[in-house]
Amino acid sequence: MKKLFSYFLQGILFTAPLGITIYIIYVVFKFIDGILMPFVIQGLGFKIPGLGVLLILVMITLVGILGQSIVATPVKTLINRTLKRLPLLQMVYSSVKDFLSAFVGKEKRFTRPVLVKMNDCSNLERLGFITEDDLSDFKALGKVAVYFPHSLAFSGELYVVPMEAVTPLDLPPAEAMKFIVSAGIARV
Repeated sequence: MKKLFSYFLQGILFTAPLGITIYIIYVVFKFIDGILMPFVIQGLGFKIPGLGVLLILVMITLVGILGQSIVATPVKTLINRTLKRLPLLQMVYSSVKDFLSAFVGKEKRFTRPVLVKMNDCSNLERLGFITEDDLSDFKALGKVAVYFPHSLAFSGELYVVPMEAVTPLDLPPAEAMKFIVSAGIARV
């Protein structure tokens, strides 16, 4: 009976991550597909599963194309002028924009994983990413900005640390991020 239970637990360890991943993909797909589904049904008169997702992908791609063209410059200027009048919205917008561009933009920022010595007494170290080398505007000479993502969350903290406490890692940034976000469970 013990052996059978052991096999059962092993089966859960094998199937649960796969099942949960498939379920999350299904829920996200169904949600995204459902956003435009009323318009698809109204326009065509019947439902085509997946058409909503396809339309959203096409729309996002078109916005990306427009964002790279001359047409987008006046729109960006208008948005920036409007946001300057609304400081709270500007702060949220620029923070989200900068954070997203750090991952997928042309100016990716999480490209230099490092190990930072946090405490000399206990040799405590943390994994993070250098996001800025030049902190002269903050009068922090000889220091760098290091972002420490939180494990199992989409948040993190920014520390200004002395350069001598930072050890660059010869590790792909995606692998370092996966290791940090998974709380050290994922293999590098």
